[in-house]
Amino acid sequence: MAALVVGVDVGTGSSKGVLATAEGEVIAKTMRHHQMSLPRAGHAEMDAETIWWGEVASICRELALHARGHTIAGLCVSGIGPCVLVTDDDLTPLQPGILYGIDSRASAEIEELTERFGADAILERAGSALSSQAVGPKLLWLRRHEPDVWARTRRWFGSSSYVVARLTGEYVMDHHTASQSAPLYDIAAEEWASDWAEEILGDLPMPRLAWSSEVVGTLHADAAAATGLPVGTPVMAGTVDAWAEAFSCGVRQPGDLMLMYGSTMFFIQIGHGLTACPPLWTAMSVQPEVMTLAGGMATSGSLLSWVQDLTGNRDIATLAQEADLVPAGAEGLIVLPYFAGERTPLFDPHARGVIAGLSLRHGRGHLYRAVYEGIAYGVRQILELLEEAGGPASRVVAVGGGTRSGPWTQIVSDVAGIRQLVPEQTIGASYGDALLAAIGSGLVPPDTDWTRIVGDVVPNPENRAVYDELYSGFTELYPATREQVHRLALMQEALTQVRT
Repeated sequence: MAALVVGVDVGTGSSKGVLATAEGEVIAKTMRHHQMSLPRAGHAEMDAETIWWGEVASICRELALHARGHTIAGLCVSGIGPCVLVTDDDLTPLQPGILYGIDSRASAEIEELTERFGADAILERAGSALSSQAVGPKLLWLRRHEPDVWARTRRWFGSSSYVVARLTGEYVMDHHTASQSAPLYDIAAEEWASDWAEEILGDLPMPRLAWSSEVVGTLHADAAAATGLPVGTPVMAGTVDAWAEAFSCGVRQPGDLMLMYGSTMFFIQIGHGLTACPPLWTAMSVQPEVMTLAGGMATSGSLLSWVQDLTGNRDIATLAQEADLVPAGAEGLIVLPYFAGERTPLFDPHARGVIAGLSLRHGRGHLYRAVYEGIAYGVRQILELLEEAGGPASRVVAVGGGTRSGPWTQIVSDVAGIRQLVPEQTIGASYGDALLAAIGSGLVPPDTDWTRIVGDVVPNPENRAVYDELYSGFTELYPATREQVHRLALMQEALTQVRT
């Protein structure tokens, strides 16, 4: 019987799992849908017990049924991140997990820590400026605003490291996730910044560090019963979902860039060395001695879903067809896609969505296309930053469920003027997890790549002029509306706090 591997990813809108051979053949795959919680303005959370752990266990049980007596050589889990979850000694979550940059509750702590340690020192040591993406300020927020919770806290986790703890009992975090936990990790030393960590966390212990494909423990009896996998199954350290996805599609050489179409847009470019750039995040790769530059928008697929709900049309194919019939430029509509604030390049939790140019002749298809295009303008901004910081991308690979969303990839190519390669497997991060499990368990060598490119999206030069003009308007619209939008955002927060 051949040896198989299991990869599971917990994403923003769904969890996915795959059972694969050492050659990358998919034996079975499955999915569980879920939603994040938005309990008040600036807060984005997820239930770690039900979703992070419960869905991983459920997916493993289903995949185990397809193993049919084959050996399970390894299991690797990735998840959304960087996130913050605190637990007691028994790994019981003390509150919902705090999500990545779309959760902007720690604005005051970001300002305080930036002033305390120094913006330049943080950038040099941690690789990234502090923003809503940073873990350190959120842990400090918990320490200050949830003192009863903090008093019972004995461990802190990201999404994947929490699942690893539930599987193995090990308190461990992969280097990549740690490197996104600014300012707690020293990126040049590839070790915790122990002095800063102690100042922020007090005597809370730090997890030991491991590389993503490294075996960090084995499945204990309780976890085996919950997952349906054999006791003793090797478990890898895992990582953040976007980096597992980049690994899955062969983005590993300097100049390679992954463009991930999901609930949010995410960008990972393999760097030529350690390069810190304030509007971007510098982070470790899943591989030792490899640096990455990254950026991320706060909304993309989630904004498309919002339009679906708003218009009462649950058929995304119909909306995509209507958008495709609308001319490039949506007949003069521009959308700022900042409906949950914005991460790169603004790092503005008080940014909000703007729809400019609406007239009575615009219909649902115009709005849907303008949202596609607004996201694409944001993509172009970030690609320009990545080129400035790390040089031009030599190869762009498009991944994620959004690559199958009608005209989306074509619009991005037209707006940004880029060629995008689309791989055969669009399962995403769970496929990268399976490959990391195959490498970590010794089934395949570390340089193994399962990628097979089957699609090629090239820009349409006929649309370049109109998109250049509207892109100029897009970049001017945010500063022109920022003051009024900030007032509205603060009003929204005040109203939410009154209601809760």
